[in-house]
Amino acid sequence: MINVLFVCRGNICRSPMAEALFRHLIKKENLSNKIAVDSAATSPWQIGFPPHEGTLVILKKYNISSNGLIGRKLKREDFWKFDYIIGMDESNIKNIYRITGRPNHPKIIKLLDLTKNGIDVPDPFYTGDFDETYRLVSVGCQALLNKIRSEQNV
Repeated sequence: MINVLFVCRGNICRSPMAEALFRHLIKKENLSNKIAVDSAATSPWQIGFPPHEGTLVILKKYNISSNGLIGRKLKREDFWKFDYIIGMDESNIKNIYRITGRPNHPKIIKLLDLTKNGIDVPDPFYTGDFDETYRLVSVGCQALLNKIRSEQNV
């Protein structure tokens, strides 16, 4: 099983959106038995909470299930459990390095570094623009799936 972890600051907006969208993609591609997906936060503020209402609305808009999405904190041992640890922005990446104790490890990737633009996925908690976040996460998730297919022969 290939294990993928999406990480953002609070695990209520971007990373659960990416988790749900990536699950949706792998289900459509009949890869659910080969790829497992989770998400986590670098901060403890929203642990145990469901996704932000804006994330839930955008997922519903695209008919993507939000079942089972509950905020949790990234743990040091997640480094060993996951094959791909995907941060949403540079700050997330730095915090992932700090929490896992594995700076600059190639399995830790900023989502949009997998695309041509390499920008940060803006946090809609602050911008209010869940549509833009969804668009960027969609592009990044497709690029991640392509990377996994290429590297893992799935």
